[in-house]
Amino acid sequence: MKFKFIAKDKVIQLPKTSGVYAFKKGVKLLYIGKAVNLRERVKSHFLWPHSMWEQTLLRQGFGGRVGFIKTNSEIEALILEANLIKKYQPKYNVVWRDDKNYFYVGVTKEDFPRVFWTHQTKVKSQNSKVKSIFVGPFVDGKALKQTLKVLRKIFPYRTCKALPKRPCLWHQLQRCPAPCLTKLKVAKEINLEKKLKKECKANAKNLMKILQGKRVRVLKNLRKEMKATSNSRNFEMAVKIRDQISALEKIMAHAKIFQPEVIVKFRRSPEFDDSWRGIEKDLKKILRIKNKISRIEAYDVSNIQGQEATGSMVTFINGLPDKNFYRKFKIGVAGKPNDIAMLKECLIRRIRHQEWPYPDLILIDGGIGQLNAAIKIKDSRLKIKDIKVTALAKKENKLYIEGKREPMLLKNLPREIFNLILQLRDEAHRFARAYHLKLRTKVLLEK
Repeated sequence: MKFKFIAKDKVIQLPKTSGVYAFKKGVKLLYIGKAVNLRERVKSHFLWPHSMWEQTLLRQGFGGRVGFIKTNSEIEALILEANLIKKYQPKYNVVWRDDKNYFYVGVTKEDFPRVFWTHQTKVKSQNSKVKSIFVGPFVDGKALKQTLKVLRKIFPYRTCKALPKRPCLWHQLQRCPAPCLTKLKVAKEINLEKKLKKECKANAKNLMKILQGKRVRVLKNLRKEMKATSNSRNFEMAVKIRDQISALEKIMAHAKIFQPEVIVKFRRSPEFDDSWRGIEKDLKKILRIKNKISRIEAYDVSNIQGQEATGSMVTFINGLPDKNFYRKFKIGVAGKPNDIAMLKECLIRRIRHQEWPYPDLILIDGGIGQLNAAIKIKDSRLKIKDIKVTALAKKENKLYIEGKREPMLLKNLPREIFNLILQLRDEAHRFARAYHLKLRTKVLLEK
């Protein structure tokens, strides 16, 4: 597959399909990435806020060309991205990782191969004589793990380092052939070991070929095998292979494996101030307010069945997080989980701190119930009645806005606003969850 290149100022011509894209300057490829929507993803690289490597690229005056390759699915995009990064080793695919390693998938060379993912290709197993083969590098760890998860439904494989005495839950879920069954006394009588060796090796081989981008070859071989087993009147096996073919085609075409492509790292760039003024203007128009928007606070709560409940307040100033004004709350509401009551407690406790500068905008993690609760608390304080309140519902990313009857879908908003709102929500969620896990760990250690 070869990239088709267009000028940087013509990215609007990119297709809205999944695929792989690349930035090129002269004869060198500077960066390779994947996307669910090529047009929107490439456009986002040139919009505020920029990550560190994007700023470096823009400061160097990138005026090169943008290449793209369309794929039929997200999984194909993930695999193609890995193969192209390995082939071209673009400069900025190293920079953006912030010193983190890439991901690889390994398969041990054993009678019953073990499949695993790792950050390095020199992995020491419990048996030093066991060697492994690897496929990679993959950039997106979450997408890779999701891909392995869906492919395991078609080609079950072993993941345990040592075979257990009896089959585990993975076998019951039909995700592992269970080579541990060969330890049973009856295994020799029914020649089970030979059968499982063949199945384990075949599944691991097909999995690795798919991750190498050889899906067509795998399907071709499976069809040949299905025909051969059918001719030999082994109809049960033929049906099993037929189902594998059908599932593989469906998953490769429709599986959703990518996380929302949101830029989460912020650095001030030369064009930062102009960018924020434009975003603030759009935000004021969407919210129907005239007042200046500089300070935004986002809130979230975290708990498990109401236990060790925590709340968070994160603060963004002119679009950038300011951790000096982050606050966490250990919530006193006890009993059954009640997100609205917990949110109320957070807001009331925050409002009491008049020494903390009040925000121009509040974002709540939740739906209409959380929005109404926040508005009621806010309106009870004369000094802060002018603060606009919004709430973002997780399920469909609907943005509820004080004063508007119907919510707005986040995906329909300008990309800069989309990024900003998600960054606020996700940062509040991360901060609340981190504190919640800390409290849970403390309680468990005390028991």
